[in-house]
Amino acid sequence: MPDLAITDGQIDVGGIAIGRGTQVNIIDLSGLGRPPVRDNDVDQPSMDGSWPGPDYYAARQVQIDAAIKIPGNQAACDDLLAALQEAIEDRAVRLAGGETQNLRYKRPGRPTKRLYGRWRRLDADMTQAKFGYVPIDLEFIATDPTWYADEETTTEIPLGWLTGGGFAAPVTAPIFVQDGTVAADRPGWATNEGTADAWPVIRITGPVATVTITHVPTGRQLSLPTLNLEADQWVEIDTRPGRRTVVRETGGNASSLLSPASRIDLFALPPGQSEVRWTGFDGTNTARMRLTWRDAYTAL
Repeated sequence: MPDLAITDGQIDVGGIAIGRGTQVNIIDLSGLGRPPVRDNDVDQPSMDGSWPGPDYYAARQVQIDAAIKIPGNQAACDDLLAALQEAIEDRAVRLAGGETQNLRYKRPGRPTKRLYGRWRRLDADMTQAKFGYVPIDLEFIATDPTWYADEETTTEIPLGWLTGGGFAAPVTAPIFVQDGTVAADRPGWATNEGTADAWPVIRITGPVATVTITHVPTGRQLSLPTLNLEADQWVEIDTRPGRRTVVRETGGNASSLLSPASRIDLFALPPGQSEVRWTGFDGTNTARMRLTWRDAYTAL
């Protein structure tokens, strides 16, 4: 299902728009700045002060103080409140570890961005419902405190045959072309337009064997030395926080295909342009690697 279209000043709550131009007015909104920090400071022994350890961001808590306003229509207020409750009630998410919902917000003059986490609270004050006015409090806990672009970016990189990705003029003899006994190698580019690390979902579609994916600027690699995919078979590596899985087209866990040195939790796309290179054996030159990500931002 496509995402709800929202305009300036609106928040998407499970597919229902609230805020400017809707029947739910936003009175106050907090939790949009820097997320809470989990510090690791340690007191210095026998002296003043402390030693600052690594700082990590905790979950972001977004509080929305709002009110349903449909003057003189209590039934319509009740219906809208029920619709909001149903919108954030997703048993498939609520009862499954690691699954998340999203909060999408269109700040005036800025692109729509989203957070991933869980809707944790929806309280209502019904004392003035008969007048068509119901104050509500919503709470969203962003387990991943990073803001993400609303639109996904995708790039597909074929597995090329020519060493280094092609010829450079002028061409002089001899010309060396790889054969089926050497892993083909093809560079590609991925651009994260944001200001924070983005985390790609990487899908390799066969036929291909013995795959290694390299983020060239950092040298980080994901190696699948025993992988052997037939045509139309695939393996997908999800590097996103809270996910970090490797699955086959059957839905089965394929994390054992990764070499021990492969670190999914470090294979990020930093802000700007990154070269991503992959190697593998493919006698048909039809194998593909697809990267899908959302640009990531430290601020809304």
